[in-house]
Amino acid sequence: MKTAKKYWNKWKHGSWICLYLIFYLMGFFILEHAGHRHYHLIHTVFDDMIPFCEYFIIPYLLWFPFIGAGICWFIFFGKNKTEYYQLTCSLAIGMTIFLIVSCVYPNMQDLRPTTFANNNIFTQMVKTLYRGDTPTNILPSIHVFNSLAVFFALNKAEQLQRFRKIRFGVGVLSFLIILATMFLKQHSVVDVSLGILMAVAVQMGVEFVFQEDKKQTAYAEKA
Repeated sequence: MKTAKKYWNKWKHGSWICLYLIFYLMGFFILEHAGHRHYHLIHTVFDDMIPFCEYFIIPYLLWFPFIGAGICWFIFFGKNKTEYYQLTCSLAIGMTIFLIVSCVYPNMQDLRPTTFANNNIFTQMVKTLYRGDTPTNILPSIHVFNSLAVFFALNKAEQLQRFRKIRFGVGVLSFLIILATMFLKQHSVVDVSLGILMAVAVQMGVEFVFQEDKKQTAYAEKA
């Protein structure tokens, strides 16, 4: 019991993001099965210039362990808990905005190919992805937003500043995930662009709020 209590006191701050993820998944499930009569089509001429490439299924699927591993690193190994709260606040804000946008502006895309030039294991994985994931509620891209949020957090983490190869690898993986959303025809250039803009804006906003809070705390301690 003492050991369990010790671990709980050490890592209990990680419980709130788990609760939020339950809320998010419930909201996403409801939106996916809402059955709106009208969806706003997201499609630009730039999307037609990007070829389909099934090999991008690898970085696309790596998004799931990447996001999970990034959060877990801050929970279990990160010494600066402020960095953890900045990351989780950013994720929660972005995903909540996504739910709101999907609710008030139902959207979809028609980019997915109906036939494939190649018949290989990667194409079969893409077909499985298509069957399990509808082409609706894509704006802005959460794949893009979450990837950048985790990248920003890991890239700025104090403990990782001397590990350039790790931060470089995280950056490369994030970039490949963003490309994968377009080359797999999962997202439009519009979704990706808005995902990038939202990630940058939320990151700047969260950093500003935390810095102001830090300044106010320091001022109160001196008073």
